[in-house]
Amino acid sequence: MAIKEEVYYEGGPHVGDLIIGVLLAPTVICLPLTIGAFVRALWLRYRITNRRIGVTGGWMGRDRVEIIYSDITKVVTVPRGLGMWGDMVLTLRDGSRIEMRSVPKFRELYDFINERLSERAKKASGALGKQG
Repeated sequence: MAIKEEVYYEGGPHVGDLIIGVLLAPTVICLPLTIGAFVRALWLRYRITNRRIGVTGGWMGRDRVEIIYSDITKVVTVPRGLGMWGDMVLTLRDGSRIEMRSVPKFRELYDFINERLSERAKKASGALGKQG
């Protein structure tokens, strides 16, 4: 019997990332950050279910990656925007990394993902999602 796939989170990056990018736009040196925020807001989408993590991004949203939890060996989070959102890096068995930028509710999502990891991956990840 197959386990039904239930969506825990589906959506794009935190809107605060775009707001900060727009506020930095007048400074020419920060223009690449502003463009990056616009591209993420337009085409980056996350889908986190009880069975896998999907990331759609790239130019025009043409790149798609799906990862099952058993392939993840480590998860690291970094708070951004005064802790309202954060970046998450998933390290996979083959050594490659998937970067998830401007993830809303990243602490809750870290906890959700961490529950589905192997014990070895949990130890490698630590309890970073439990901070403040």
